[in-house]
Amino acid sequence: MGAYDLTTPEGIKIEVKSAAYVQTWYQRVLSKISFSIKSARHWDPESNILLAEPKRHADVYVFCLLKHEDKQSIDPLNMDHWDFYVLGTFELNNYKRSQHSITLNSLRNLTHVVAYNDLESSIKEKFILHNESISI
Repeated sequence: MGAYDLTTPEGIKIEVKSAAYVQTWYQRVLSKISFSIKSARHWDPESNILLAEPKRHADVYVFCLLKHEDKQSIDPLNMDHWDFYVLGTFELNNYKRSQHSITLNSLRNLTHVVAYNDLESSIKEKFILHNESISI
């Protein structure tokens, strides 16, 4: 397992987090939405060493919410049933509340919904901002 979920052809490291209101099991109420943003230690498979310091290893986080609330008609392959939020790691590192998780309301205070077709440009934009924050 890597320190992040995927890398773009441009070298942007992305961590993907997902959540849904509806679960496969019986529910009395819809799930409350929260995403884990906890820093982690990373095992390097090339050196066989577990890095000592927990940190966020990705450049950008993509939070995916399966927002559709009707269990009978939910279709996870329908992109209209999803909301996407993109944050740079620097934004999470500067987040003043919990450093372990982020609620949907907090996420909405930090960023806006990104359409599926706009994910690529939003990820690249956050990556550029991330690199500018490092050089400041």
